[in-house]
Amino acid sequence: MNLSDNLKNILEDIERAKERSKLHQEVKLIGVSKHHSVDEILEAYNAGLKDFGENRVQELREKIDLLPDDINFHMIGNFQTNKVKYIYDKVALIQSVDRLNLIEEIDKRASKDHITVDVLIQVNISREEQKGGVLPEKLPELIEKAIEYKNIRIKGLMGMGPLTEDHGEIRKCFRELFNLRESIKNRNYKEIDMDYLSMGMSGDFEIAIEEGSNMVRVGTKIFGSRK
Repeated sequence: MNLSDNLKNILEDIERAKERSKLHQEVKLIGVSKHHSVDEILEAYNAGLKDFGENRVQELREKIDLLPDDINFHMIGNFQTNKVKYIYDKVALIQSVDRLNLIEEIDKRASKDHITVDVLIQVNISREEQKGGVLPEKLPELIEKAIEYKNIRIKGLMGMGPLTEDHGEIRKCFRELFNLRESIKNRNYKEIDMDYLSMGMSGDFEIAIEEGSNMVRVGTKIFGSRK
């Protein structure tokens, strides 16, 4: 089976998951292209995919210059503040913002260019130490501080399910993140949108959609195993 067939199957799985969801909302597919070649990304692009997620700043920088301008790149990996300058104005969305000093650096760079940078706040819903993200109970405090910065725009939340085969535990974590997003939406901050709930990867994106995700990040099921 080739990459185009993989993509077609994923989109069909997404549609079925949307039907099972109570929300029946549109879902944006992000192809996780880390460690995959420019040729592979082009193959997915030619099959209709326009959004791609990268984890490493250096790899992202190298690929951007070699690929069509209408590709939307998403930064989905954790990175240090000294790398902000390389990507803040080159990506459609930074999905992995989880601390105030990162917000400050993005805002500082963006304000100099008189632009607004769209970000998601990453939440560590599984509370696993190896994962990035603000802890759920610390999220309201970070949001309150973030809205003081005028050159970033919070567009929603991002999270990863726990590393477990227990679908009930995965579903519980995704439901918690959905509820967190709803609680923030209900505060009616004029400075933020909460348009996106980015959760779900190759192994659990269907559960995520059923629990309210409208953006999924799928790599292996599109591109195959990493080289």
